Amino acid sequence: MSKKKINIAIIGSTGFTGLELVFLLTKHTQASIKYLCATKKLGKNISFFDKRIKKKLPKITAVNKVKWEDIDVVFLSLPNGEAQKLIKKLYYKYEKIKFIDLSADFRINNPNQYQKKYKLKHKATDLLKDSIYSIPELVRDDICKYRIIANPGCYPTSIQIPLIPLIKSKLIYKKIIIDSKSGYSGAGKNLEKKFKHKNLYSSTFAYNPKNHRHIAEVDQELRKHTNQTVDFIFNPHLLPTFRGILTAIYVDLKKNTNANNLRNELMNFYKNNKFIKIQKINSLIGSGNVLNTNNCEISICNTRVKNRIVIFSAIDNLVKGASGQAIQNMNLLYKLNESTGLKWNLFFYLL
Repeated sequence: MSKKKINIAIIGSTGFTGLELVFLLTKHTQASIKYLCATKKLGKNISFFDKRIKKKLPKITAVNKVKWEDIDVVFLSLPNGEAQKLIKKLYYKYEKIKFIDLSADFRINNPNQYQKKYKLKHKATDLLKDSIYSIPELVRDDICKYRIIANPGCYPTSIQIPLIPLIKSKLIYKKIIIDSKSGYSGAGKNLEKKFKHKNLYSSTFAYNPKNHRHIAEVDQELRKHTNQTVDFIFNPHLLPTFRGILTAIYVDLKKNTNANNLRNELMNFYKNNKFIKIQKINSLIGSGNVLNTNNCEISICNTRVKNRIVIFSAIDNLVKGASGQAIQNMNLLYKLNESTGLKWNLFFYLL
C-alpha cells in the first residue's frame, strides 16, 4: 500500500461531478489537489461554486497552467469529446500520469459506435486499447494494468451491478425491461438547454427510450462480461429532485428458479464488496438510502405474475454513479483501501 501523497489535477472542476469530486477528495487522506481547472471564473476559490468545500485549495486556473510533470492522477470531468484530446496530448509524454475520465470518451470500444451515439469523431482511437471501462467490483483484478480509466455512466452502473451476475449464472431470461429514474443533476448544469420543459423542476418525464447514449455501453458490457447477447429495453426518466437514481429491472425467471436464488447469487458474487448492499427479499428501497454514499443498494421483489421478478437498484448518481466511483478506481490503482475518502457519515457532509 502506497503512503505517498497522490498529486492530483481536476480538469473540469466546477460542474456537478467536478465539485463532488473536489469535495470527496478533500476528505481523502492521501490526495493532494494541486490544480483545479475550468474555462470560466478563473482565479475564484472553489468554495464560490460549492459552500461545502471548506479546505483551502488552489484557485481555479486554466488547463495550460498545469505543470504536468508534478501530477500523478488527472481526473477529467469534461464535455464528451474534450477528454480524449487532452489525454492524447499527454499520454506518451508523461508516462507516470494516470487518467480517470468521467466523460464517455473511453467507454465505447468501437469508435464508430461512439460516433453514432455521441455525434463526435473519436480523436484518440489508438488509445482505446490502453483504456479499461471500470466498475471496480467487476474488473478489480485488471485495473492496475491500465493508465486510462473510463469511469462508467450513472445509469449503466445501476444496471450492470445487479444484472451481470444474474445473466452469467443463467438464472434469468435475456429479454429484460429496464426503467430508471434520476435526479436532474445527472443532466448537468445546462439542464434547461437540454430539456426545454416548462415544469422541469416540478414534474417527472421520460426521455429518449430508443436511443439514449448509455444503451451502447450497457450493451457492450453485458456482452463482454456474460458472452451473451441480451435483449433489453431501457427507458430513463428525470425526477424533480437533485440527485439519486432508482432503477427497476423486470426479468423472467428460468424454470425452478425463485427470488431467493437470485438474492443468493448476488450475495455470493458481491460477498467481499463493501459498497454493494443486498437487502432482504421484497424490501422496498429508494434513492434516499444511498444519497451521499458510494453504495449500490439492491432488492429482489416478487410480483403478482408468477416467475416475473423486479430488481431494484439504487445509487447516488454523483457518487457511485460518477465521482465516488472515480475515487474508488484511483484507490485501486494505488493499492489503497477501496473505501479511502468514501466512508460516509453525517458529519462527513457537514464538516
